[in-house]
This record gives sequence, C-alpha cells and structure tokens, in this order.
Amino acid sequence: MVTENQDPTIRILCRRLQIIKNESGLQWLIGSPFFPRHTIISTFRCIHTTPSNPLSPDVPKESDDIRTLLPKGFEVIGALIVGKDCNFEKFAGQAINAACNLRKSLSFDANLGNLELIGAVVDLNNDNDVRFFVSEYGKLDSRESVSSIVYEDNPEKFVWERGCLLHCALHVKLSLYYQPNNPNDVQDRYMHAAEAVASKFRHPQVTCLIEALNETSGAIVLRGSELSTDSSSSSSELKDSDTKALSCSHFSSRSKDITSFSSIEESADKIQVTFLLNKSMNSVKPSAPVAEYYPATQETELLVIGHRLEVVCYAAKDLSLAYGISKLVIPALVDQLHTVRKVITPELLKRHPELHPYHFLPPGILHPVTVLYELSYGETELKQVETRRSLHLRLGLPFDRPLLRISNAIDLVGKKNSSSLVQKGSSFLKDVHLAIPSSGVSGGVASLVQGSYEYYHYLHEGLDDSGWGCAYRSLQTIISWFKLQNYTSIDVPSHRAIQQALVEIGDKDPSFIGSREWIGAIELSFVLDKLLGVSCKIMNVRSGAELPEKCRELALHFENQGTPIMIGGGVLAYTLLGVDYNDASGDCAFLILDPHYTGSDDIKKIVNGGWCGWKKAVDSKGKHFFLHDKFYNLLLPQRPNMV
Repeated sequence: MVTENQDPTIRILCRRLQIIKNESGLQWLIGSPFFPRHTIISTFRCIHTTPSNPLSPDVPKESDDIRTLLPKGFEVIGALIVGKDCNFEKFAGQAINAACNLRKSLSFDANLGNLELIGAVVDLNNDNDVRFFVSEYGKLDSRESVSSIVYEDNPEKFVWERGCLLHCALHVKLSLYYQPNNPNDVQDRYMHAAEAVASKFRHPQVTCLIEALNETSGAIVLRGSELSTDSSSSSSELKDSDTKALSCSHFSSRSKDITSFSSIEESADKIQVTFLLNKSMNSVKPSAPVAEYYPATQETELLVIGHRLEVVCYAAKDLSLAYGISKLVIPALVDQLHTVRKVITPELLKRHPELHPYHFLPPGILHPVTVLYELSYGETELKQVETRRSLHLRLGLPFDRPLLRISNAIDLVGKKNSSSLVQKGSSFLKDVHLAIPSSGVSGGVASLVQGSYEYYHYLHEGLDDSGWGCAYRSLQTIISWFKLQNYTSIDVPSHRAIQQALVEIGDKDPSFIGSREWIGAIELSFVLDKLLGVSCKIMNVRSGAELPEKCRELALHFENQGTPIMIGGGVLAYTLLGVDYNDASGDCAFLILDPHYTGSDDIKKIVNGGWCGWKKAVDSKGKHFFLHDKFYNLLLPQRPNMV
C-alpha cells in the first residue's frame, strides 16, 4: 500500500507491452494478489469494445473471456490505453475506470475501498512514451503519477520462487430426463443438473486428496468441513489468510533451481487436487440400497452429457492448502462449469458437445492461460481457426505459427513427451546444436533455427542409405521441424514415402519407388508442398565460393522464418541450422547438421566429430568446406501463415 513516505513503484515482469505501431486500443494489465503491489506480469488486449468508442470495453463480453482465460491467482490490476496526442491524466482515468468495472464484473472484489489500480497511457505520436498512474486507495478521481519503473531481470524466477500451481481435473456426468416435445425442457434440465454439481464442491462430505506432481512429499487429505465455505475471494483475503496451517510449500521442491527456467512442466512446483465424495461418514448408518420408482407422466427421453473440467490456479507457497482449495480451486471449477453451461445450446446438447479445457504457456507470457475448445468437428474447422485467431490477437501472438493448438498444450501430469535431448518414444536426437560452442566469428551475430527438430542421418531405422540418402535425411529433419512446431500431425515420411509422393505428382516414373536415386532441392520443395502444403524459396549459387555472400540473406531467413535449410551441391546435401555473420567485416560461419554421419546417436561423438558444428567457408588450414567448382541450390522452406 502506498504511504505518504513511500512513492509507488511499477514492477514489470513481462518483457514487452502489447504496443502495436499506429494502432490505438485498450489492454488489461494482469497481476496477482501474491505479488508486491503494482506488479504487472502480462497484458491482455481488449478485443470487445462498444461500436462508438474503441477505447470503451464491452464489459460483459470481456469478463466472460477473461474469466475463462485467466487462472485463479491472477487478476486484472489496471488497464493501458494506447492512443495518439494523449491527454495522459484523462486517459489514465479512463483506463482505471475500465479496470474497475471489469473487476466488478469478474467479482474480484466485494469492496474496492483499499485497492489501488494502475492506469497506463502510451502516446504513439510521442515515441511510444509510456506513463503510469495509480488510483489512491481506490479513489478513481484521484490519481498519482508514477516515475519509478522497475523491469525484473529474471521474471520466471520471480514468479515460480514465490508460487506454485494447483491442478485439478475431473469428469462430470449429467443424466438429463427431459420431455422431447418441449424445446426448452432439455436446456432447463441441463441448467439444474449443472447447478447441482457445482453445489457438491462445497458439500461437507467432499474429501480432497492433495499430492505433489513432483516427487517431494506424500499425499494428504482435507475434508469438506475443513474448507472455508465463504465463496468470495478478494485480494486482501488471499493475502491475509491463515498460513499457520499446512501450506503449499509442504509440496515444494527445495532443491529445484529456477534460475535457468526451461518450462513450466519442469521448473514450477505443481500440486494435484482430487475431489472425492465421501458417503460413508460416521453419521450415516449402513443400510441396503433402496430403489425408488417415479413414473413419467409424459413422454420422456434420457440424455447423458459428459464434461471434463480441468483448472490450474496460481498460489503463493505460504498460502494454506485449505484456503487455496476453497478460494482458488473450487471457484475455478464452478466458473468453468458455468462457462460450459453458457456456451452449450439445446442444439449442441443433443449432438453431444465435445468441450475440452486446455492450458497453454505461449512464448512471452509468464503464466498459463486456459482455453475451452469445442471439438465436435476437429480443430481445423473454420470456427476453431477463428477462435484461435481471436486468442492470438488478445495475447499479442503472431498469426503465422500455431501456438494454441491442442498439441501446444502444457502437460502438467507428465502424459506427453518430455523436452529432453532424446524424445520419449523416439530414437532420434533432438536439437543437437544446443550442445555446440560458439562459432568464433568476432563481432558476429548468430541467427539460428527457431524451435525444435530431430537429427536424421545415414543408417537410421536400419536403412543403409550411405552414398545416396543425404537429401532424404535432410528433408526428414526439415519435416520433423514442422511436426514439432505443430504445423502438421503427419509422421516423418520414409524414403519410400518420399519417392511415392514424387511419383504421385508426376515428377518421377513409377520405377523410381524403391530405387537409390538422388534427389535435390527441387524435389524436396515438391514433397513439402504435397505432404505439408509448405512453399519454399530456392536460392541458386554458382559456386561454393559465393555462399558467404549470401549470409545476410540467410540470416534474415532464420530471423523471419526460422526453418532449417537444405544445402545441396554436387552429390552432397547438408542441413543448415544457422549463420553467424559480422556485417562490418563480412566474416561468417555456417551451422551445419551433417546427414552423412553413420554412427550411434551419441551427442558427444557427434559434436566432437564435427557432424554438427560451425563451419567456415575456408578454415584456418585453408581448406574449403564448400566446393568452388560445384553449383549449389539452397532450399528455404517458408513458415506457413496459420494459427
């Protein structure tokens, strides 16, 4: 809380605010009651505004979206207005007022009397100058300018040393007896059934089984009578709750190093909460089952609807587990059930909706977000594509890569493959270049492949393709990149499947299938187009001596597209993973992944043997890596423009 002797400080964890050049708009500032006051962890763009004013939010629509998207334990703490020729004081007041109205709609606070909200303003005509204001003790007409701005150096450490994730997943089955001749009856029955389920979360006979999703402690049990029955969850209550009881830190890993944050699955402490309904309490006497018969007075049909609820919540490690479940997990489950209930129409009910919650941690966002997808027609259906585009817009994500598909969802319980060097269920090394030292280019700027790939080389999967299969292996590495970035779900094709594709498009005769004929950049582009719908650029170089002249262009490819490149010259093909280029001196190096390797998948052997490493066009001994008397074609796959 700001006092007379202490000026407020804005602490910014997110690496950037969503400021789009020459585009005005409103953004929500996200924080947490478990952080120091005025700490901004992320921004969400306001995408629902009133027709007459793009800076005036449609609060009901925005609150519905934010309630689904933002996990409990995070909250809206202010708003930012981006405009031109701004009156900073006036716009800051509008931003604070908008945030206040949204918080009320989200029921973040029963009383705003001692809450401070942030109003931020960006003037696009003044070098994107950002100014921050805070409302003094919730007095919206009284604002204080803030000059002290702190950018956190290690935001991941800031977030995950302080807090952990509470995770709960459960299946809900609703049995609906309805009258088919009454169009509204099925919806009414569904509403009542959903309300009945929501009320059970706070039933005294509910039992919560709590256990770590990392191997730190055994499970504990909390009963419904030990949980708070007050459904409000204001910021002050969350901060001031009793931490003398068993806290979330009971399940924290004390040996975990968060300095080098890798992923939320590996670096964050996670606590699993499972709800059980205990019907064998001492107050209930044992008895035989009783069946009761209620005859229907009219024609009646049975409809069974199944829902999967899954929530994640952020909690301070010193927060009591009982309070965290009462004020975070249970309200999150109730909110999600109510969201599902609002989405489902009578027509959707009768065709068995497939609404599923998924959690994501997109790049640049420090906390999970939750999305509900209706997947009756698959995730490539037009409506789902538009849903993802809307989410990309809200979160400030690029529109040329899939970041919110199901395969991008974070795996909190360890069902999916880990992110280790060798993928589980795969015999291929992954991201070999991460073990490579620097290139040695003085003053150079390294531009590298973006994302993950698998290393395919000679003799993999028992196929002896020595002497002819290097371009096939490079193509397999490239396709693995598209698969691991979730642009495609197809398996990486075999040599025969690649040949079959070329025959099917008429580029090769049927006798080509099963042969040992070489292929080059042109054939690779045909296969990528047919199997993945990926277009490619072809760069022609008359001699290997001219390749260093292309370094600037290649650096732009890795910065803008980020895909691996195939280099073909003479009878040899390589995969290019990056360039290190000094624009002033012209000195450069090429990060080569060599498919001609025939040994075992031993990372040390591969690196020490130079099968993946930086190559100068001419090394210190005067040896030329690229041949001067050979013509080279470079295949530059283009990143699809899709979400």
